[in-house]
Amino acid sequence: MTVVRKVTRPKQLFPLLELQQRHAYSKIKLNHRQRGEDLMNTPNPKDLQTQLPQGIRWNADGLIPAIVQDVDTREVLMLAYMNEEALRLTLQEGRAWYYSRSRQSLWLKGETSGHTQEVVELRFDCDRDTILLTVRQKGVACHEGFYSCFHYGVQGEGYVTLGAPEEVPAMPLGRTMELLAEVIHSRNMERPEGAYTAYLFDKGLDKILKKVGEECAETIIAAKNSSAEEIRYEVSDLIYHVLVLLEERGVSLKAIAQELQSRRK
Repeated sequence: MTVVRKVTRPKQLFPLLELQQRHAYSKIKLNHRQRGEDLMNTPNPKDLQTQLPQGIRWNADGLIPAIVQDVDTREVLMLAYMNEEALRLTLQEGRAWYYSRSRQSLWLKGETSGHTQEVVELRFDCDRDTILLTVRQKGVACHEGFYSCFHYGVQGEGYVTLGAPEEVPAMPLGRTMELLAEVIHSRNMERPEGAYTAYLFDKGLDKILKKVGEECAETIIAAKNSSAEEIRYEVSDLIYHVLVLLEERGVSLKAIAQELQSRRK
Protein backbone atom coordinates (compact mmCIF):
# COMPACT_ATOMS: atom_id res chain seq x y z
CA MET A 1 0.00 0.00 0.00
CA THR A 2 1.32 3.42 -0.90
CA VAL A 3 1.89 5.70 2.08
CA VAL A 4 2.16 9.46 1.97
CA ARG A 5 3.57 11.07 5.08
CA LYS A 6 4.19 14.78 5.38
CA VAL A 7 6.26 16.24 8.19
CA THR A 8 5.89 19.95 8.97
CA ARG A 9 7.87 21.58 11.77
CA PRO A 10 8.18 25.36 12.25
CA LYS A 11 11.60 27.03 12.20
CA GLN A 12 13.36 23.85 11.10
CA LEU A 13 14.38 22.81 7.64
CA PHE A 14 12.85 19.39 7.13
CA PRO A 15 12.01 17.77 3.81
CA LEU A 16 8.54 16.64 2.91
CA LEU A 17 8.54 12.90 2.41
CA GLU A 18 6.46 11.49 -0.41
CA LEU A 19 6.33 7.70 -0.66
CA GLN A 20 4.89 6.32 -3.85
CA GLN A 21 5.05 3.29 -6.11
CA ARG A 22 6.49 3.72 -9.59
CA HIS A 23 7.14 0.74 -11.81
CA ALA A 24 9.18 -1.76 -9.74
CA TYR A 25 10.56 0.85 -7.34
CA SER A 26 9.64 2.46 -4.06
CA LYS A 27 10.54 6.11 -4.45
CA ILE A 28 10.99 8.81 -1.85
CA LYS A 29 11.37 12.41 -2.95
CA LEU A 30 12.94 14.98 -0.67
CA ASN A 31 11.80 18.51 -1.42
CA HIS A 32 13.55 21.16 0.67
CA ARG A 33 11.41 24.19 1.35
CA GLN A 34 14.31 26.62 1.46
CA ARG A 35 17.25 25.92 -0.84
CA GLY A 36 20.61 27.30 0.18
CA GLU A 37 20.04 27.37 3.95
CA ASP A 38 22.03 25.16 6.28
CA LEU A 39 20.27 22.03 7.46
CA MET A 40 20.19 21.16 11.16
CA ASN A 41 23.47 19.93 12.55
CA THR A 42 22.01 18.01 15.48
CA PRO A 43 18.87 15.95 14.97
CA ASN A 44 16.12 15.96 17.58
CA PRO A 45 15.93 12.52 19.27
CA LYS A 46 12.16 12.53 18.75
CA ASP A 47 12.68 12.81 15.04
CA LEU A 48 14.55 9.51 15.02
CA GLN A 49 11.15 7.87 15.25
CA THR A 50 10.52 8.75 11.60
CA GLN A 51 8.71 5.82 10.08
CA LEU A 52 10.79 3.99 7.50
CA PRO A 53 9.28 2.47 4.35
CA GLN A 54 7.88 -1.01 4.87
CA GLY A 55 9.56 -4.16 3.62
CA ILE A 56 13.21 -3.07 3.60
CA ARG A 57 15.46 -6.15 3.52
CA TRP A 58 18.44 -5.41 5.75
CA ASN A 59 21.37 -7.82 5.56
CA ALA A 60 22.55 -9.99 8.45
CA ASP A 61 24.45 -7.03 9.91
CA GLY A 62 21.42 -4.75 9.78
CA LEU A 63 22.77 -2.82 6.79
CA ILE A 64 21.67 -2.06 3.25
CA PRO A 65 23.97 -1.03 0.36
CA ALA A 66 23.38 2.47 -0.98
CA ILE A 67 24.38 3.37 -4.55
CA VAL A 68 24.88 7.11 -5.04
CA GLN A 69 24.21 8.84 -8.36
CA ASP A 70 24.62 12.45 -9.49
CA VAL A 71 21.16 13.89 -10.15
CA ASP A 72 22.33 15.96 -13.11
CA THR A 73 24.99 13.91 -14.90
CA ARG A 74 23.55 10.50 -13.86
CA GLU A 75 27.10 9.38 -13.10
CA VAL A 76 27.45 6.74 -10.37
CA LEU A 77 29.53 8.34 -7.61
CA MET A 78 30.03 5.76 -4.88
CA LEU A 79 28.75 2.77 -2.93
CA ALA A 80 28.24 2.95 0.82
CA TYR A 81 26.08 1.31 3.49
CA MET A 82 23.24 2.50 5.70
CA ASN A 83 21.70 1.19 8.87
CA GLU A 84 18.25 2.23 10.13
CA GLU A 85 19.53 5.32 11.93
CA ALA A 86 21.52 6.50 8.90
CA LEU A 87 18.44 6.15 6.70
CA ARG A 88 16.28 8.05 9.19
CA LEU A 89 18.78 10.89 9.42
CA THR A 90 19.01 11.04 5.64
CA LEU A 91 15.23 11.28 5.31
CA GLN A 92 14.97 13.93 8.02
CA GLU A 93 17.82 16.19 6.99
CA GLY A 94 18.11 15.70 3.26
CA ARG A 95 21.83 15.06 3.69
CA ALA A 96 23.48 11.70 3.04
CA TRP A 97 24.33 9.75 6.20
CA TYR A 98 26.03 6.35 6.06
CA TYR A 99 27.30 3.62 8.37
CA SER A 100 30.99 2.76 8.42
CA ARG A 101 31.56 -0.98 8.66
CA SER A 102 35.21 -0.53 9.63
CA ARG A 103 34.61 2.08 12.34
CA GLN A 104 31.18 0.72 13.22
CA SER A 105 29.73 4.20 13.48
CA LEU A 106 27.57 6.69 11.61
CA TRP A 107 29.20 9.24 9.35
CA LEU A 108 27.87 12.28 7.54
CA LYS A 109 29.18 12.58 3.99
CA GLY A 110 31.33 15.71 3.74
CA GLU A 111 31.36 16.44 7.48
CA THR A 112 35.13 17.02 7.46
CA SER A 113 35.87 17.57 3.75
CA GLY A 114 32.91 19.79 2.98
CA HIS A 115 32.04 17.55 0.02
CA THR A 116 28.45 17.07 1.08
CA GLN A 117 25.61 15.32 -0.73
CA GLU A 118 22.16 16.89 -0.85
CA VAL A 119 19.76 14.01 -1.37
CA VAL A 120 17.12 14.67 -4.00
CA GLU A 121 15.51 11.24 -4.20
CA LEU A 122 15.76 7.73 -2.73
CA ARG A 123 14.69 4.58 -4.52
CA PHE A 124 14.66 0.92 -3.55
CA ASP A 125 15.16 -1.86 -6.06
CA CYS A 126 12.52 -4.52 -6.70
CA ASP A 127 13.94 -6.78 -3.96
CA ARG A 128 14.03 -3.89 -1.44
CA ASP A 129 17.62 -4.82 -0.54
CA THR A 130 19.47 -1.93 -2.23
CA ILE A 131 18.98 1.84 -2.11
CA LEU A 132 19.65 4.29 -4.93
CA LEU A 133 20.30 7.87 -3.83
CA THR A 134 20.30 10.66 -6.38
CA VAL A 135 22.22 13.61 -4.99
CA ARG A 136 23.58 17.06 -5.68
CA GLN A 137 27.27 16.52 -5.04
CA LYS A 138 29.29 19.40 -3.61
CA GLY A 139 32.95 19.00 -4.53
CA VAL A 140 34.07 15.44 -5.22
CA ALA A 141 32.68 12.15 -3.94
CA CYS A 142 35.86 10.06 -3.71
CA HIS A 143 38.35 10.32 -0.84
CA GLU A 144 41.14 9.94 -3.44
CA GLY A 145 40.11 13.30 -4.90
CA PHE A 146 38.15 12.06 -7.93
CA TYR A 147 34.59 13.11 -8.67
CA SER A 148 33.46 9.46 -8.72
CA CYS A 149 34.85 6.56 -6.72
CA PHE A 150 34.56 4.47 -9.90
CA HIS A 151 37.60 5.98 -11.59
CA TYR A 152 39.53 2.79 -12.34
CA GLY A 153 39.01 1.01 -15.66
CA VAL A 154 39.97 -2.58 -16.42
CA GLN A 155 42.82 -3.00 -18.91
CA GLY A 156 44.03 -6.52 -19.53
CA GLU A 157 44.89 -8.05 -16.16
CA GLY A 158 45.33 -4.67 -14.49
CA TYR A 159 43.54 -1.38 -14.29
CA VAL A 160 44.08 2.21 -15.33
CA THR A 161 43.00 5.50 -13.80
CA LEU A 162 40.22 7.28 -15.64
CA GLY A 163 39.82 11.04 -15.50
CA ALA A 164 41.80 13.31 -13.22
CA PRO A 165 41.57 14.35 -9.55
CA GLU A 166 39.24 17.28 -8.82
CA GLU A 167 37.88 17.09 -12.37
CA VAL A 168 34.10 17.47 -12.46
CA PRO A 169 32.76 15.87 -15.66
CA ALA A 170 30.74 17.98 -18.07
CA MET A 171 27.02 17.35 -18.06
CA PRO A 172 25.91 15.32 -21.11
CA LEU A 173 24.18 17.40 -23.79
CA GLY A 174 20.98 15.39 -23.56
CA ARG A 175 20.71 15.96 -19.82
CA THR A 176 21.50 19.66 -20.25
CA MET A 177 18.66 19.95 -22.75
CA GLU A 178 16.30 18.09 -20.42
CA LEU A 179 17.02 20.51 -17.58
CA LEU A 180 16.66 23.51 -19.89
CA ALA A 181 13.35 22.13 -21.18
CA GLU A 182 12.14 21.84 -17.57
CA VAL A 183 12.96 25.51 -16.95
CA ILE A 184 11.21 26.52 -20.18
CA HIS A 185 8.13 24.52 -19.17
CA SER A 186 8.14 26.22 -15.78
CA ARG A 187 8.30 29.66 -17.42
CA ASN A 188 5.39 28.70 -19.66
CA MET A 189 3.26 27.62 -16.71
CA GLU A 190 4.16 30.44 -14.32
CA ARG A 191 4.84 33.35 -16.73
CA PRO A 192 7.06 35.31 -14.30
CA GLU A 193 7.20 39.03 -15.07
CA GLY A 194 10.39 40.15 -16.78
CA ALA A 195 11.46 36.67 -17.92
CA TYR A 196 12.41 36.51 -21.62
CA THR A 197 11.01 33.01 -22.02
CA ALA A 198 7.67 34.08 -20.55
CA TYR A 199 7.70 37.04 -22.94
CA LEU A 200 8.02 34.68 -25.91
CA PHE A 201 5.06 32.61 -24.77
CA ASP A 202 3.00 35.75 -24.16
CA LYS A 203 3.70 36.93 -27.72
CA GLY A 204 2.70 33.56 -29.15
CA LEU A 205 3.68 31.18 -31.92
CA ASP A 206 4.45 33.74 -34.63
CA LYS A 207 6.99 35.52 -32.41
CA ILE A 208 8.63 32.22 -31.48
CA LEU A 209 8.83 31.14 -35.12
CA LYS A 210 10.34 34.49 -36.06
CA LYS A 211 13.06 34.03 -33.42
CA VAL A 212 13.79 30.48 -34.62
CA GLY A 213 14.19 31.81 -38.16
CA GLU A 214 16.49 34.61 -37.01
CA GLU A 215 18.66 32.19 -35.05
CA CYS A 216 18.88 29.83 -38.04
CA ALA A 217 20.14 32.70 -40.20
CA GLU A 218 22.64 33.80 -37.55
CA THR A 219 23.91 30.23 -37.23
CA ILE A 220 24.49 30.08 -41.00
CA ILE A 221 26.37 33.39 -40.92
CA ALA A 222 28.49 32.18 -37.99
CA ALA A 223 29.39 29.03 -39.91
CA LYS A 224 30.38 31.07 -42.96
CA ASN A 225 32.61 33.21 -40.72
CA SER A 226 34.44 30.05 -39.57
CA SER A 227 34.47 31.22 -35.95
CA ALA A 228 34.11 28.27 -33.55
CA GLU A 229 33.19 30.59 -30.69
CA GLU A 230 30.54 32.36 -32.75
CA ILE A 231 29.12 29.04 -33.96
CA ARG A 232 28.92 27.76 -30.38
CA TYR A 233 27.07 30.89 -29.28
CA GLU A 234 24.59 30.97 -32.16
CA VAL A 235 23.86 27.22 -32.08
CA SER A 236 23.14 27.52 -28.36
CA ASP A 237 20.69 30.34 -29.09
CA LEU A 238 19.09 28.25 -31.81
CA ILE A 239 18.69 25.19 -29.58
CA TYR A 240 17.12 27.31 -26.85
CA HIS A 241 14.53 28.82 -29.19
CA VAL A 242 13.78 25.42 -30.74
CA LEU A 243 13.09 24.11 -27.21
CA VAL A 244 10.72 27.03 -26.66
CA LEU A 245 8.97 26.09 -29.91
CA LEU A 246 8.66 22.45 -28.83
CA GLU A 247 7.15 23.53 -25.52
CA GLU A 248 4.68 25.85 -27.26
CA ARG A 249 3.59 23.08 -29.64
CA GLY A 250 3.49 20.41 -26.93
CA VAL A 251 6.21 18.19 -28.42
CA SER A 252 8.43 16.51 -25.83
CA LEU A 253 12.16 15.91 -26.01
CA LYS A 254 11.37 12.24 -25.48
CA ALA A 255 9.42 12.22 -28.74
CA ILE A 256 12.36 13.84 -30.54
CA ALA A 257 14.76 11.32 -29.01
CA GLN A 258 12.55 8.43 -30.13
CA GLU A 259 12.41 9.80 -33.67
CA LEU A 260 16.18 10.21 -33.83
CA GLN A 261 16.68 6.74 -32.39
CA SER A 262 14.41 5.26 -35.07
CA ARG A 263 16.65 6.76 -37.75
CA ARG A 264 19.83 5.09 -36.52
CA LYS A 265 21.13 2.61 -39.05
